[in-house]
Amino acid sequence: MADQLTTEIIEIIRKRVESERAEGTTAPSVGEITTATEVTGIGIDSLGLADVLWDLEQAYGIRIEMNTAEAWSDLQTVGDLVEAIRGLLAQEV
Repeated sequence: MADQLTTEIIEIIRKRVESERAEGTTAPSVGEITTATEVTGIGIDSLGLADVLWDLEQAYGIRIEMNTAEAWSDLQTVGDLVEAIRGLLAQEV
């Protein structure tokens, strides 16, 4: 069972993907999103990931540094995003 943070992040991702799809992009229909879901599998490319990260920054009042290729490559699944956000929130405390 997902915790509250995971549930919130999944909902933010779902809203972004559905918004992209509504704008006429080729994003696939959004089915169930879990921590194991690959971000590319739900139609999130590098630009879409930047949009998702922006949404997460706004939702949680954090700053996500994503200036290196390595940082981008580490975010393959929704679970990777959740853990990255969890880590940033823990640093804020």
